Amino acid sequence: MTTPDRPPRQSTRPEEPEQASPAQEEPSLFEKCHRFFDPSGDYAKLKQADLYPYFRPIEESEGSRAVMNGDELVMAGSNNYLGLTADPRVKEAAQEATATYGTGCTGSRFLNGTLDLHLELEEKLADFMGKEEAVLFSTGYMTNEGVLEAVAGRGDIIFSDKDNHACINAGAQKSLAETKRYRHNDFDHLRKMLKRAHEERPDAGKLIATDGVFSMSGKIARVPDLLDLADEFDAALMLDDAHAIGVIGDGGRGSASTFGRKDDVHLITGTFSKSFASIGGFCVGDRDVVEYIRHEASTHIFSASMPPSTVATVLKSLEILQDEPERLDRLHEISDYMRDGFRNLGFDVWESETPIIPVVIGDMELCFRFWRELIDEGVFVNAVVPPAVPKGQALMRTSYMATHTDEELDQILDAFHKVGKKLGVIGTNGHEVPAGA
Repeated sequence: MTTPDRPPRQSTRPEEPEQASPAQEEPSLFEKCHRFFDPSGDYAKLKQADLYPYFRPIEESEGSRAVMNGDELVMAGSNNYLGLTADPRVKEAAQEATATYGTGCTGSRFLNGTLDLHLELEEKLADFMGKEEAVLFSTGYMTNEGVLEAVAGRGDIIFSDKDNHACINAGAQKSLAETKRYRHNDFDHLRKMLKRAHEERPDAGKLIATDGVFSMSGKIARVPDLLDLADEFDAALMLDDAHAIGVIGDGGRGSASTFGRKDDVHLITGTFSKSFASIGGFCVGDRDVVEYIRHEASTHIFSASMPPSTVATVLKSLEILQDEPERLDRLHEISDYMRDGFRNLGFDVWESETPIIPVVIGDMELCFRFWRELIDEGVFVNAVVPPAVPKGQALMRTSYMATHTDEELDQILDAFHKVGKKLGVIGTNGHEVPAGA
């Protein structure tokens, strides 16, 4: 609004400059970034159709329920297996640690970032897992990357399951060791690789690395078979139990524990971003090996340490896990109920053995539509498409927590039933219906 004694402000920028300066040519490096958003590409199409399922903001979360875009949903896509992220005792522990130590350590464990809390957690984790020593990392991803980089190097060989998590692949690449990837759970293939390496390079250090529970299928690694091969060919075995610690095994002690072989595994890694309601990771094993990792893993030495609140959260979660074994019993009961429920509805859940239950949809676009329909039915799950899963096997990755109620579980099954019938997935097990069926 203007007044008589103050004329409207005039722009100081000329509409057409006499001589435009030449536009700076953008480096070709970024061409792929612009191509990603091309209107003909998958990203733009999914966004336009409101089918893009990733990076959706969650506005509130109270364990088994969450609020997205103002709507309350049953959360069936979280790795909060013990349901502890909203536990008042866990929240209080985090708040007390912040009040005592502040919000961060501002440095690496190697220098100024070691608190008495870190040492307490390492001691208690080693004791819980029945190992001599434990070392903490700031994330689970950095744990596997750092451990593999530290223990394997030039002249060594890493044997890695093809379905392993990306952090194992990253660690193997960073280590500069030769990496051989064996077909998923194919121990005849692994044996041939080990035998050949043993004959051709008998002096090479050998490490078998595998997920303890595979994050997409919910399948448990066959630890006894892996240990037999490790013993036969003088190899070490490392299990990434990110989805196993606090989930399966004796008292939640992981994949090897389900077979009674925890003591025989050389290195076990895990994360705090799932059952332990926080973020960070750890490795347990023999004292000399873990101490070596502590001094040689760059992701440990050159990264700021876990903040006090996260360490306190893990300590309290570990305490609750040990004091309340009924949480594990409930989690296993829920897992069995949901697997049976999906199979009875006609869905393919692969070979799930854990609270991770994949529901195969098939086609990628159909998978995204299925996800969108489930949101409309009040259920949040994760849409997973190739290359994370085989082509034609796009799926809904569902996962469960000990705090899910029976009513919530039935709501999830009812939603899948309704959407599965609407989109023609039920009865096809994720594949096309045969002609005449």
